[in-house]
Amino acid sequence: MDRRQFLGGVGLAAFALSGAGAQAFSLPASPVFGRSFQDLQGAPVSLSRYLGRPVLMNFWASWCAPCVREMPMLESLHHTHPGLVVLGLAIDTGANVQRFLQKVPVSYELLLGGPDGISVMHGLGNKGGGLPFTAFFDSHGHPKGVVLGELTGEVLATRLEQIL
Repeated sequence: MDRRQFLGGVGLAAFALSGAGAQAFSLPASPVFGRSFQDLQGAPVSLSRYLGRPVLMNFWASWCAPCVREMPMLESLHHTHPGLVVLGLAIDTGANVQRFLQKVPVSYELLLGGPDGISVMHGLGNKGGGLPFTAFFDSHGHPKGVVLGELTGEVLATRLEQIL
C-alpha cells in the first residue's frame, strides 16, 4: 500500500467516525423498543415510537402502595420535562387501571403491560418481578439504569442526569 492509499483510507475512516458516518456505528436500542402494548382504549402502541427522546419507563400496579405514592412525582416530572417520555406500564388489568384513574388521574401515558410487561421487567434485570420498577433509557433507547422500589427525589434526579 502506498502513502496515498493509506492517507485516503485514514480520511475515509475519519469521515465514518465523524457525525456524518456515526449512524452506521451506533449500537441498537434495547429490545424493549421492539415491543408493543395496548393503550387504555385497547389500541396497540409500539414502544419504538418513543425513540429519539429519553424515556423513564415505570412499571406499576393499582394495588401497589409504593407505586401509587410515586405517581405524583412522576406526574410533576411529566409537566416539568416535556422532552422526557414518562411512561407508565401497568402490570394490571385494564378494568383495574380505569377504576384507579377515576381516583388518581395522571396525564402521562399509561399502557397495559400485563404478563408481557413482567417478561420485559425480567429482561431489564428485575428477576423477582417486584414493583414499582423504573427503567431509564437515553434518547437512542440504550438502558442507563434501573431502580427497584419506590423512587425518591434524590435517586430520580441522579438518574435523570444520565439521560437528559
